[in-house]
Amino acid sequence: MSRPKVYITKPIPAEVRAYLDQHCDCTQWEEAGVAPRERLLEAIQDVEGLLTHGSLVDDELLGHAPKLRAVSTISVGYNHFDLDAMRSREVIGLHTPYVLDDTVADLVLALMLSASRRIAELDALVKAGKWQKGSSTNEQEHFGMDVHHAKLGIIGMGRIGDAIAKRAVHGFGMELRYYNRSRRPEAEERYGAQYCDLEELLRESDFVVLMTPLTPKTVHYIRKEHFELMKPTAFFINASRGQTVDEAAMIEALQSGKIRGAGLDVFDVEPVQPDNPLLKMPNVVTLPHIGSATAQTRFDMAMLAARNLVEALNGSRPQHVVKELQSLLN
Repeated sequence: MSRPKVYITKPIPAEVRAYLDQHCDCTQWEEAGVAPRERLLEAIQDVEGLLTHGSLVDDELLGHAPKLRAVSTISVGYNHFDLDAMRSREVIGLHTPYVLDDTVADLVLALMLSASRRIAELDALVKAGKWQKGSSTNEQEHFGMDVHHAKLGIIGMGRIGDAIAKRAVHGFGMELRYYNRSRRPEAEERYGAQYCDLEELLRESDFVVLMTPLTPKTVHYIRKEHFELMKPTAFFINASRGQTVDEAAMIEALQSGKIRGAGLDVFDVEPVQPDNPLLKMPNVVTLPHIGSATAQTRFDMAMLAARNLVEALNGSRPQHVVKELQSLLN
């Protein structure tokens, strides 16, 4: 029996490639970064499986891959999947939940601490030789805001939201509110979390953390009217997707003092454009979308994506099919 053919759209760890080679006939894009679209379409004409990291899977791609049965992405998010197109062609989509939850939660706490205690801003001040001693006025210019026992509001209490809550409540004694499509009684019991509507969460929270997935319904989910509800002392943290926020409205809120600061791992356009006003704001911490960027987590994600793909192609029932396509397994 012939082994399924697989195309890998970017270099992966040697151990992961060795695992795939045990089960499939693999071809891999060997240059740095992700295979360019044109080269990808040329390479997939006879493949049954695709291991990818963000490549758009739409009608065009599926039309070039008539034998394709499964696409496995090395990510939790799968907004690059055209779910209707995949469903109509009966192509299974797989992703990598769970393995990055703790790593992303760690980063969210780092953003909260960095923004509120002005870590990046004051680090730059010290390195520029502008630290002066002896003046109480000067000392006050360096004041930040406490994280411990502050009020935290989490929008999107999924797995990562739960991991953030654990750190915030048990580690920093924070008072937790959350807004979610459905209530999470277990989170309320574990963390003393209060379920509330979005408006109350925004009005009451010292830190607002956005962790919603990007879907057509969550594009610009947080808009001008939401920033206007927030405290002028509040910090906005986004480690979900840049498009979940109206970035122009967020910039205006920061410039006008409607909110005190922000910690951002994601942007509307990535890489962030050099003329983006956010890059010149000392009260904003900006990171290059590194939520899961540790060597161990990225390895675990790649291996899980590979295992997902092998299970799907070898007739097993894969565990991590995206929810919108699970009906294809029936």
